Amino acid sequence: MTTQHLTKPRGYRPPGQLGGRTPLNGTFARRAAVVGFLAPALIILAVFVGWPMVSALQLSFTDASGFGDPGFVGIDNYVRVFTDANIIRSMGNTALYAVLFTPVAIIVALVLALIVNSPRLPFAGFFRSVLFLPFIVSLAVAAFAWSYLLDPQIGLLNYWLQGAGIRIGNVLQDPLLAMPTVALVAVWKSFGFYMVIFLAGLQEIPTSIYEAAQLDGATGWKRFTNITFPMLSSTMAFVVIVALIAALQAFDQIYVLTGGGPYQSTETIVLQIYQSGFKDLELGFASALSYVLLIVTLLLSLVQFLFFGRRGEDIAS
Repeated sequence: MTTQHLTKPRGYRPPGQLGGRTPLNGTFARRAAVVGFLAPALIILAVFVGWPMVSALQLSFTDASGFGDPGFVGIDNYVRVFTDANIIRSMGNTALYAVLFTPVAIIVALVLALIVNSPRLPFAGFFRSVLFLPFIVSLAVAAFAWSYLLDPQIGLLNYWLQGAGIRIGNVLQDPLLAMPTVALVAVWKSFGFYMVIFLAGLQEIPTSIYEAAQLDGATGWKRFTNITFPMLSSTMAFVVIVALIAALQAFDQIYVLTGGGPYQSTETIVLQIYQSGFKDLELGFASALSYVLLIVTLLLSLVQFLFFGRRGEDIAS
């Protein structure tokens, strides 16, 4: 018996060929399995998201109206977006809505998250569930309910305020109060979602850091400004971006509560897209307006992501 036979037991295979497969074959099999699992979702995204986006981009350079073959018009639709007085007014209304909704929703959500995260709060789970409940309700349904609450004749809110000697009238028909009222309804509807996100971020902060700060004599406000808020930078970035996107896409509550009025004071970009595409059948122009909104949303999200990311790096360093 040779030395080779003594040193190689029965069933021996060279390294990299265990189980009859080389590392290359094993890697290929794993990648094929991953692709197989992702394929259904990728196909759905390609068919129902990718292809409609490509089609909308093509329509944005045409005068498509739903009748006849669309003709190529170049960038005329995009030029109209930035020159049409109604569109410019809608952009201003959208910006106003975003300014009213985004900071208020974030502040309310953060304050409530700090309250329900307190270990001294009794029945904390119950309060978390109750505060999250408005987010479960459909925004259109919530808007219908608020339209009855705010009704100047039969609305319970006006009735209760009149008992306290306060008269607010028909706020949905007031050009100055309609937009803040619509934003308030949206805040009531969505703050619970942002609260849960902040709550998850707060529970990731080690309690030992707070204990050490308390031993050093840091007050509650100093602990918040020097520990809680900086360590919530990533969570804050996510919430701000999501809230801003929701503000730029505002449609349901505005359509139900005011329909864009009074005097077009609550007419937003998405409402203009709906009216141009489904009422006026200007499909090409509506597609161009949609892509302008998409680009603006992406740019704002990128700016905020870079800002909060730089803050996170500064904190880490």
